[in-house]
Amino acid sequence: MKNTKQIQIVVAVVVVLIMGFLFARPVKGLVTKNEDTAAATQEEAAADQFTLSSVSEASKRGLNPAIVTEITDLEKKADQASGQDKIAVYQILADKWNDVEKAVPQGFIYEDMAAISPKFEYWLKAGNAYRKGYTNLQDSAMVVALNKRAITAYQKAVDLDGANLDAKTGLGAAMVTGTNNPMAGIALLQEVVKADPKNLEANKTLGLFSLQSRQFDRAIDRFKTVVEQKPDAESYFYLATGYQNIGMKNEAIAAFEKSKSLAADPSLSQFIDREIEKLKK
Repeated sequence: MKNTKQIQIVVAVVVVLIMGFLFARPVKGLVTKNEDTAAATQEEAAADQFTLSSVSEASKRGLNPAIVTEITDLEKKADQASGQDKIAVYQILADKWNDVEKAVPQGFIYEDMAAISPKFEYWLKAGNAYRKGYTNLQDSAMVVALNKRAITAYQKAVDLDGANLDAKTGLGAAMVTGTNNPMAGIALLQEVVKADPKNLEANKTLGLFSLQSRQFDRAIDRFKTVVEQKPDAESYFYLATGYQNIGMKNEAIAAFEKSKSLAADPSLSQFIDREIEKLKK
């Protein structure tokens, strides 16, 4: 049920953004050098203002009051604890946030756990939570903050276990979207797929990068690998977009129709119908 909800949320965003945002927004450091440094400085300054307390309060909005009370009580208990006792309470708190699908506070919690006990698993979970939290987020200052924290957390994880492909994939993906040196992230992701050619997350991230940089043939290859393992609406949509942009109309139509069949989302269905009509002309 949770996976279906996540797919629908992602797909809804894709419908609105993919045909404009995906190709119009440059990957930092790759498409253009003319960045607005003043705005970037402001975003970096704003990023430092985010704390576990502030993101927790924001994440509680709209939740069931009983759940908010549970979380608040656990936070008070964590504040009064230390060492392994604090870690134990933090784990319960992280699980509570996971139950309500709020990734951002989980990232801060796992980072705090890693500060107490610098284990690989805590740093990896922190990076994953931060990355999940900033995906499709509209608050640019928070995106900068979470992306920066994700890179730090993943790097700590890689330092502890340089052979772990999940940590390398997360670090590579975060570097592609959040630094002025995306090619370093791409190199990490390519290391992952060299070791594990069917790695789902690495192939998906490389596929998205290929779409952004208009390398549609490469994007198609990546998303074909993805849908072989995880045939979801989002990945078929990206696959169709790749086909569409190199004039492979029949393949694009088939992929669009597959995407439509996998996502019970009216806005996506309408969008796909319009794209198919264009392809049939």
